[in-house]
Amino acid sequence: MTPTEYEYLRKFLKDNSGLDLSTDKQYLIESRLLPLARKAGLSGIAELVQKLQGGSRQLITDVVEAMTTNETFFFRDKVPFDHFRDHIMPEIIKARAAKRSVRIWCAAGSTGQEPYSLAMCLKEMGAALTGWRVEIIATDLSQEVLEKAKAGVYSQFEVQRGLPIQMLVKYFKQIGETWQINPELRAMIQHRQLNLLHDFAQLGTFDVIFCRNVLIYFDQDTKINIFNRLARQIEPDGFLVLGAAETVVGLTDTFRPIPERRGLYKPNDPRAAAAKPVLGGAAPRMAVVAGR
Repeated sequence: MTPTEYEYLRKFLKDNSGLDLSTDKQYLIESRLLPLARKAGLSGIAELVQKLQGGSRQLITDVVEAMTTNETFFFRDKVPFDHFRDHIMPEIIKARAAKRSVRIWCAAGSTGQEPYSLAMCLKEMGAALTGWRVEIIATDLSQEVLEKAKAGVYSQFEVQRGLPIQMLVKYFKQIGETWQINPELRAMIQHRQLNLLHDFAQLGTFDVIFCRNVLIYFDQDTKINIFNRLARQIEPDGFLVLGAAETVVGLTDTFRPIPERRGLYKPNDPRAAAAKPVLGGAAPRMAVVAGR
C-alpha cells in the first residue's frame, strides 16, 4: 500500500464512519481490507482504492463495515449496568410516575449484547415497571451486525462473556450449539441503521442514552459535534452513559459528570446546548424512523 493510497483510505474512513486513524495504522487497514479485496476478486489494496474512487456503493459499505470495531459482550464493564439498575432507573421511575414510559437509546448497539443486557435489567425490575411503556432503540452503522442483533442468536463463547448463568437459563433457549434470546426480550428492542455522523433528530428524545466505546475512535471536533447533538435528544433530567475511556470534560459543557459515578452524565440547560454552534457544519440528513 502506497502512502497516497493510505491517505486516501484514512480520509475515506473519516468521512464515511468518523473513524480517525493515526498515520501509523497501515497494518490495521491491510489486515482488514486485504481479505475483503480478495473476496471481491480484486488484486489488492490498490485496485480496491480504484473501485472506491469509482463510487462502488456496495464496496463502500463493505469497507466501512470491515474497519468498524464491533467488540462487545453482555454486561460489558459491569459498572454502567450497576448505574442503570441502582441509580438511573430508580430516578426515572420516580420522575416518570405519571407518564409511565421510558425511552432508551443504545447509540452503538453492535450485535445486540448491550441493548439485550438493558432489557434483562428492566425485566429483573419486575413489578416496578408493570404497566409501563418501555422503548429501547438500538442503532449501529453496520447492517450486518444489526441483522445478528435482530436474530438474537449467540455462540457458547458469546454467552459466556459477561452473562450470568441464571440469566442465560432464564432468558435464552438453547438451539443446538447456539443460544437464542427469548422472543419477549427481542420484541423490546427496535434495531435501526444509523451513522452518528448523520442527523439523528428524527429518533426523538430519550430518557437514557448509552453511547459507549464508539467516540474514542473520533477526532475532537467530531466528538464535540456529536455531544452537542446528543444534548438535543435527551430529556432535561435524563442520563448519558459513556465508556470508561470517554468523557465530556474539556470538550463540551452540554453535559456534566455525576460525582463518584464513573461514565455517567446529566445534561446541562438544553437551551444553552441548542444555542451552541455545531463544529464542522451541519451533518447530512439521514432518514431514520424511530418506530412507535
